[in-house]
Amino acid sequence: MAAVDLTSSSADATPTADATPSGADTASTTGAPTLIGSVQRAMRLLEAAASHLHGAPAKQLAREAGLALPTAYHLLRTLTHEGYLRRDKGLFVLGEAAERLGNSGAQQSRRGTIREALDHWRDTIGVPVYFAMYREGEIELVSVADTPGNPAVEEWADFRETGHAHAIGQCLLAQLDDAARQDHLDRYPVQSITRYSVRDDRTFMRRLDAMGRMRPVVERQEYALGTVCAAIPITVGDTAATLAISVPACQADRLLPAAQRLQSELGKLLGTLAFSISI
Repeated sequence: MAAVDLTSSSADATPTADATPSGADTASTTGAPTLIGSVQRAMRLLEAAASHLHGAPAKQLAREAGLALPTAYHLLRTLTHEGYLRRDKGLFVLGEAAERLGNSGAQQSRRGTIREALDHWRDTIGVPVYFAMYREGEIELVSVADTPGNPAVEEWADFRETGHAHAIGQCLLAQLDDAARQDHLDRYPVQSITRYSVRDDRTFMRRLDAMGRMRPVVERQEYALGTVCAAIPITVGDTAATLAISVPACQADRLLPAAQRLQSELGKLLGTLAFSISI
C-alpha cells in the first residue's frame, strides 16, 4: 500500500464535508503521531469492499466507510487504477493487489507457525529439524530449525536437483506414483553426489519400490559426507511432505532414536503441518 500515493493528486482535490482540515496531514505542534487522512479513508473503503463477497456500489461503500460520496469516488478510482479494487458492472470488489497482500500475510503466519513447531522439536530432541513438501513437481524445503551447536546440512548442491541423494528427496519421491517419479527423474537425472550415493535412475527406482510409500527413510552420507539423515513421510490429501532430521556421522547412533521419538510425537505436529500444505 505504501507505493500508492494517496496524499496528493485527485484523491483529495475536491473539497467536501469529509475533507481533512488544513495541517491534518502533517505532524501537529503537540507532537501527536502523524495521521495521513487520505490513507485512513482508503483503508476504510478497502475494509468495506472486503466485507462484500460479490461487491458493492460506490454509494454503499461510501456510506459504510463514513465518507462523502465525492471523496469516495476519488479514492475508489485511485484504488481501482492501482489494482486494489476491481469494478464489475458497477460493483467494487477486491482486486489482485489486495489479494496478494492478504495471501502474503497468511503465508507468513503459517510459516511462523511451522517454524515454532520445528523449533520446539529441535530443542526437545537436540537435532536440526526440516520440513519439506513436493509441490508442482518440485522438492520444496519449507523450513529448517537448527542451532550453531547443531547446524543444518549445508545445501551445497541444489536440493531440488539432488532428491535422489538426500533423505528428504527420497522420502518425498517414495510417496509419488511411478509416473510422477519418472517425470521428476526426466528433469533431474540421478548423478553421483558422493561415493555413497546411488549411481543411476534404474537402481534408484528399484530402491524407491523397496522402501514403500509411507516408511521412514535413512540416508548415510549420500548427499553430504560426514552427515546421516532420516526422514518421516507425511501425506495430507494428495500432497507429499516430510519431517527430517540430521546428525554428524560420528554421532550416527543418535539418528534412529531421535527419528523414532519425532515419529512418536508426530500426532501433535500433524495439524500444524497439514495447515501449511496450503502455503
